[in-house]
Amino acid sequence: MTILTVATTPFAGQRPGTSGLRKKVSQFQQPGYLENFVQAIFATVGDCQGQTLVLGGDGRYFNRTAVQVILRMAAAHGFARVLVGRGAILSTPALSCVVRKRAAFGGIVLSASHNPGGPQGDFGIKYNVGNGGPAPEKFTEAIYLATLSIAAYRISDEPAPDLDQPGVSHIEQMQVEVIDPVGDYCALMADLFDFAAIRALFASGFTMRFDAMHAVGGPYAHAILEGMLGAPAGTVVNGTPLEDFGGHHPDPNPVNAAALIELMFAPGAPDFGAACDGDCDRNMIVGRAMAVTPSDSLAIIAANATVAPGYRAGIAGIARSMPTSTAPDRVARALGVPCFETPTGWKYFGNLLDAGMVTLCGEESYGTGSNHIREKDGIWAVLFWLNLLAASGKPVDAIVREHWARFGRNVYSRHDYEAVDSSAAEGLMAHLRGQLDGLTGQQQRGFTVALADDFVYTDPVDQSVATKQGVRIVMTDGSRIVFRLSGTGTEGATIRLYLEKYEADLARHDIDPQVVLAGLAAIAAELSQLKERTGREHPTIVT
Repeated sequence: MTILTVATTPFAGQRPGTSGLRKKVSQFQQPGYLENFVQAIFATVGDCQGQTLVLGGDGRYFNRTAVQVILRMAAAHGFARVLVGRGAILSTPALSCVVRKRAAFGGIVLSASHNPGGPQGDFGIKYNVGNGGPAPEKFTEAIYLATLSIAAYRISDEPAPDLDQPGVSHIEQMQVEVIDPVGDYCALMADLFDFAAIRALFASGFTMRFDAMHAVGGPYAHAILEGMLGAPAGTVVNGTPLEDFGGHHPDPNPVNAAALIELMFAPGAPDFGAACDGDCDRNMIVGRAMAVTPSDSLAIIAANATVAPGYRAGIAGIARSMPTSTAPDRVARALGVPCFETPTGWKYFGNLLDAGMVTLCGEESYGTGSNHIREKDGIWAVLFWLNLLAASGKPVDAIVREHWARFGRNVYSRHDYEAVDSSAAEGLMAHLRGQLDGLTGQQQRGFTVALADDFVYTDPVDQSVATKQGVRIVMTDGSRIVFRLSGTGTEGATIRLYLEKYEADLARHDIDPQVVLAGLAAIAAELSQLKERTGREHPTIVT
């Protein structure tokens, strides 16, 4: 067969966001669009000769086509070997696991995470470096610059092999090994958690509902929960990955996982509920009549880390994204370990993890993980909670309330304004930034502003600097208002407003968070001119 050099011209807008390049499927289907971006990745990587690449995705529409194209391009660039998940499937955490375990050069993840799928939905691609984590910003910016000047891409004209059959084949001189997509990952989980205790928990009659949302987490949940841990058949629902996620939005939050929430708040609910997103790196934890916030989940995992065998020695530190509540900070102080505040995006945790400065990481957007890989990990979080439930013998609500009684409750909510006109969203942020210098010391509806800034992060490992990471307005009592634009959407802009207020008084822990946060929400609306600038009366989603 022949390696072709195909002339091409740049496409506008191929700058990776927080988690790679995400666009509508129809944009990726344009001739040369995917090829241009993959060529830019390989050009940025440099010499690929003799290297091993890991490849897979979440099974959404266009996933198989993209994998076949990338295999042919990898062969044209001299890779010696590509490990690809059977059926073109690998969850994002599993890909990170395989990169690390097999000492691969890097990996390509095909996913738009929690975004909708199908022919009219979204698609995404990102490159993970040799530590198994997302490429750092300097690397992704180099990819973008390469897309601006691209004139040709290289690809083999040899067809890709059958991806549904395990085994080894070749494209040109490159070996293509179709691997079990769940094997390496399942073995890692068995090393980290007390599977014997969790099996005993299920054997005792403990009940659970895991909603895989017709996404890639289904095969992993079936293999681990119903296979290795003995949960009854039917524990996992919506467990078959579908190209359009069954027409649903694969985002594990109380709005998009409404059926799970309804079940868990109904009489006779299972003991435990959980859900994962499109590529299985996000999670939602639910007890009977209680949905656990991601910030609280991270804090509770940190406070109880030593119940799991993989963390018996304790933790080195915690890292959280800036918009995530400060609940983990309180646990870190009690444990005598640092808590780092980073920009949003898992790539910012990589240096801290590699340097051994932190063990646990989390983001308010339903992402939690640890140093076992370099991605957030939905199944990992669910297994940690199962390990904690087995070790404590207590239900979810008791664990959460005992945590609040010890540390206080960080009442927290995120308000998303989706598909806002991009210029209006940018104008809102510019308006907020223009007020920052004069806000400190101001009285606002009974609060006093202690700090107002546009978050800047200096990486303590490599001293790299990330600017304009979100507007913070912090009150003297620790309450916070945060505004930022999301980098994960594909239509217009998403404005995220985060509200947080600390409550030490146990008598106030059961008050509706939206009531507790109403004053902060009013301040946020006034300072940002949110209604006037966006035309929105209410958020699209409140979590």
